[in-house]
Amino acid sequence: MTGPFEALPSPARLGPRDVLVVGLSGLRGRKLRAALSALGIAIGVAAMVAVVGIGTSSQAELEQRIAKLGTNLLTVAPGSSFSGGQVDLPVDADAMVRRIGPVESATATGATKAAVRRNDRIDPKITGGIQIAAAREDLLATVGGQLRSGRFLDPATSGYPTVVLGAKAADRLGVDAPGGQVWLGDQWFTVIGILDPVPLAPELDTSALVGWQAATRYLGFDGHPTTVYTRTADSAVERVRDVLAPTVNPKSPNEVRVSRPSDALAAQLAAKDTFNALLLGLGAVALLVGGVGVANTMVIAVLERRQEIGLRRALGAHRGQIRTQFLTEAVTLSGLGGIAGAVLGGAATYAYAAAKDWPFSIPAGALAAAVGASALVGAIAGLYPAGRAARLTPTEALAVG
Repeated sequence: MTGPFEALPSPARLGPRDVLVVGLSGLRGRKLRAALSALGIAIGVAAMVAVVGIGTSSQAELEQRIAKLGTNLLTVAPGSSFSGGQVDLPVDADAMVRRIGPVESATATGATKAAVRRNDRIDPKITGGIQIAAAREDLLATVGGQLRSGRFLDPATSGYPTVVLGAKAADRLGVDAPGGQVWLGDQWFTVIGILDPVPLAPELDTSALVGWQAATRYLGFDGHPTTVYTRTADSAVERVRDVLAPTVNPKSPNEVRVSRPSDALAAQLAAKDTFNALLLGLGAVALLVGGVGVANTMVIAVLERRQEIGLRRALGAHRGQIRTQFLTEAVTLSGLGGIAGAVLGGAATYAYAAAKDWPFSIPAGALAAAVGASALVGAIAGLYPAGRAARLTPTEALAVG
């Protein structure tokens, strides 16, 4: 038997499935507005994912290049004396370097003072930024260079007026195949080969390479190398780097400059990280703008659905349930936009990487973080509208006008 003072039953509790159903019902009733609001989130997430993905793919490609080219190439070049004068490396500098235990190979090039021209009618001062350098026959093997066409200098050709052009040198001279001739110094040299770009020795791209003996015989080369290229065991790079200068010039090691070409590629990785951080910040701004759009949509939804809120309150829904309903709508809206943005960003990354012939790489953590960030933005954006809806009393919500 029930008494007049029996306690009223507590409002039914909404399970996770019920919360999701109730939250999605509001979005289904306003599909266009929801889609436009989610689009703002999607654009921000897509920008962030694309920035991270393209940056990661670019870094993966650069790391592959570094791994393929190796980090064990060291170069030796003349520095300056205390008085600021030019210093020459010893004539047998590369032979001296080969005596170092961990050194696997050493070769050299030597700059000449001769000019290179397409023909003998061009002004000698117009060189196109191309230098003529004497080259050892084992140069390509040491620097990791490749021939685009033709052949490289060998014992049969290095003593004669033959030349191998770097990639940029060939383009500037208008030479696209071996067999032609160019004017070096005061005579014709036959082009026997053209190189592909050499990433670890870019100075070779703008060089016309002639044999060591031919440079001495025809171009007045003095025999002093200007760059010595050294390949060493991977585990001994730093140790060899420390002894190169004293080995090449025991009396004045300070007049010898030693460098590691792969360090320049590694610096590109650091520069990409900085640039990606900037673009990632711009993507985050776009995501925040999308969050403002979600908040605006939810505020309007609260105003339009006052009677729905009042009816639910009158039927026993408490404030927490109303708050949860609208917060779920905001998070779902932003989450769907985040998922769409992650898909768009991934597709953009894949297309860009394929166009550049890069490996496709997006960290899984970046995708999860982007979708999570969009949901978090939605939660923050929905706090005020959800709180406003929860504060409405049944009489306020059902009032007309």
